Amino acid sequence: MTKKLENFKGMSKEELKKQLTDLHESIRIIRFKADGSKSKNVKEVSVLKKQLARVLTEMNKSNKKK
Repeated sequence: MTKKLENFKGMSKEELKKQLTDLHESIRIIRFKADGSKSKNVKEVSVLKKQLARVLTEMNKSNKKK
């Protein structure tokens, strides 16, 4: 379920918001899966959190430019 690293610099604000909600949902699903059984990929949540931080950073950069 890990996604490839994407270039967030070229995305519009709406695309970044959609990406943000998708990442939040993915993290939520993985956490509930992990509660029931052992996860095969333990680093998946940390990778998603880093991608989430990248999206938020790009959103903040675009807000400060205006």
